[in-house]
Amino acid sequence: MIFTQALPTAFYEAQRVSFHVVKFELGTRSLSVYSRGLWCLARKPTLVKMAQLLRSPLLSSAAIRSASTGTLEVKEPLNFWGGGRVKPLSSSNAEPVYEPATGHVLCQMVPCVDEEVDQAIKSAHSAYLKWSKMSGMERARVMLEAARIIRERRDDIAKVEVINNGKSITEAKVDIDVAWTCIEYYAGIAGTLAGQHVQLPGSCFAYTRREPLGVCVGIGAWNYPFQIAAWKSAPALACGNAMVFKPSPMTPVTAVMLAEIYAEAGVPEGLFNVVQGGAETGTLLCHHPMVAKVSFTGSVPTGKKIMEMSAKGVKPVTLELGGKSPLIIFQDSELENAVKGALMANFLTQGEVCCNGTRVFVQKDILPKFLEEVVKRTKAIPLGDPLLDGTRMGALISRPHLDRVLGFINQAKKEGARVLCGGEPYVPADPKLKGGYFMSPCVLDNCRDDMTCVKEEIFGPVMSVLPFDTEEEVLQRANNTTFGLAAGVFTRDIARAHRVVENLQAGTCFINNYNISPVEVPFGGYKMSGFGRENGQVTIEYYSQLKTVVVEMGDVDSLF
Repeated sequence: MIFTQALPTAFYEAQRVSFHVVKFELGTRSLSVYSRGLWCLARKPTLVKMAQLLRSPLLSSAAIRSASTGTLEVKEPLNFWGGGRVKPLSSSNAEPVYEPATGHVLCQMVPCVDEEVDQAIKSAHSAYLKWSKMSGMERARVMLEAARIIRERRDDIAKVEVINNGKSITEAKVDIDVAWTCIEYYAGIAGTLAGQHVQLPGSCFAYTRREPLGVCVGIGAWNYPFQIAAWKSAPALACGNAMVFKPSPMTPVTAVMLAEIYAEAGVPEGLFNVVQGGAETGTLLCHHPMVAKVSFTGSVPTGKKIMEMSAKGVKPVTLELGGKSPLIIFQDSELENAVKGALMANFLTQGEVCCNGTRVFVQKDILPKFLEEVVKRTKAIPLGDPLLDGTRMGALISRPHLDRVLGFINQAKKEGARVLCGGEPYVPADPKLKGGYFMSPCVLDNCRDDMTCVKEEIFGPVMSVLPFDTEEEVLQRANNTTFGLAAGVFTRDIARAHRVVENLQAGTCFINNYNISPVEVPFGGYKMSGFGRENGQVTIEYYSQLKTVVVEMGDVDSLF
């Protein structure tokens, strides 16, 4: 591209006005530039190429509905900002993304480099300036429309989620329902956000304003890709913020579908953007000066790095990290419910759930009967093609992760644990699944508190069962961990239930159930499991800030 006249070096403002046109404002003059892609001018007199926007859907409904396990290929770009998908500046560093159930390559994930991260954040900031000036009711209408679209396309989104993540279609549909419910919930809160009036002595009064933060960054995990994107974006948008979301590099697809839905619902272009990448892209996001907050879901080591990087810019963070949660089953429990609760606490999403109750403490008198029932039901869990309605356990996320989980089981056996069932690679009968990352769900007995399988987060379908005698003893053992994400208790004694929960050091506790997470209640951890909350009204406080305004209606009373 050649410019026919020199441009001043002081200041240039580039504004996209259509798909192929960029208009450069130079005081009262303008120059329109036509090109195949988008271009912008930096503050220095250098021309920087911006990636081309793609407005077509990432996946058509027909393509999704005709797909089956092992057949879907996603060849379109997976970055999204400025209201459309964006072709990467370079594909030289592309990484393959695998379908867990087959081992086939689903797509190529191209990490964003610093120029692209900068574009996405600046696009989000421009949208934030518009969105934050809208009333809460105006924002609510757009969010309700997004929730409606998700509800309408629930089966399609769930299918893609299964293909990218490996969990069963039954679970994935629930995840999508939770996502639209979350957006709907925060849409209802958006119009209620308000400050407080405080009457002061004389003619003086004060009031507070609840204001948005600006551009928030969400960094998601691979176990609940679409749901986590909704959990982070819904309260952020309700408060008037914009969000740049980075999904896990292993599950990059459905967050783009959410971005397309928000755009279709009518948010300002750039309000919810998706940048792909791993640790390097996450670092660029955390260090960017225009980012006001970071919300991260993932491992403790990565959470510490996120916190350290964000601290350099004094940015607030929300951290939802790992867990090694206790589930306590007293002898007066209704055994049928206790067994079902233990299965729900360990085997959802192939055990790849941060709040799982993987340390199952069972009072000694009922231990034999409990083990008999839980092993029988664990052996009966249908494994296989996750897109089949009858499947209840799909494939783990990757081959290295499968090997890691199996390594924990081998280590447990070396340390004296007894495998009552499962814990081995599983090869389904269907030939197309032979390259998938399957394993049989495992129950470990004869466990001790000092074993690796009891102390460390396995993040797979492995239940460790431990006997106990007294309430005091089990509380001490249950709290003897650096984690504090969740905990559960089964008992018919309601006084004991509340007493035990009061003394459990965990952010989310369950009585006579497990792994129930309504969007109306906060979710988050204690200790090394992180801080901040997701869901519930309190999360508004983590995506907004208070401004105090003091007003004097009379004369100033001065000491000078």
